[in-house]
Amino acid sequence: MQLIRVILSVLASALLLGAATAQDIQEVTADGLKQMLTKPGTEAAGARKPDVTIVEYFDYNCPYCKTMVPTLKALLAQDPGIAVVYKEWPILGAVSTYAASSALAAGWQGKYLVAHDALISGPRLKQNDQVDAILQSAGVNMDILNKDRTRHAQEIAALLARNDEEAHALTLGGTPGLVVGLQLVAGVADLRFLKQLIANSRQRK
Repeated sequence: MQLIRVILSVLASALLLGAATAQDIQEVTADGLKQMLTKPGTEAAGARKPDVTIVEYFDYNCPYCKTMVPTLKALLAQDPGIAVVYKEWPILGAVSTYAASSALAAGWQGKYLVAHDALISGPRLKQNDQVDAILQSAGVNMDILNKDRTRHAQEIAALLARNDEEAHALTLGGTPGLVVGLQLVAGVADLRFLKQLIANSRQRK
């Protein structure tokens, strides 16, 4: 697939951060990143005109994704120049897919980020009605959401398929997967590590 091609194989992050936080970094092409960010189907969090964009492929039932929540929130609070684009990649079962579809449907009432934050910050999702209850408590109009989920079913399915295709093109084996500028990291990354990747991206510009 040519949408996103991983290049330069592996860079040793130990050269950047020291062996204690060493983590393999790969790179994506500039064209691949551009395509990832073109009409991603969701509202980005953070700066409207960022100089560095972080893309996260995630699943609401992934415990590792949940550990990334405070880290990404801290980055957004501390750095006004970044944005985060969340890519729904439900790979952990039917409830994950229902949650992802529901969050995307909330976008048609301008509440994608509200839905995302409520679901990713909440408990493990075991049933669809649990998803509905969390979204309703967060202020999402469920009557409108249910209509939009049906009305825009094809668009939602197409977006989830696109995200899945991108994730596989990036050779991600699971969630989370993070793209920081052109740097791809599979798995959890801490705040210091992400700040270094952001700094790397700015130095290259």
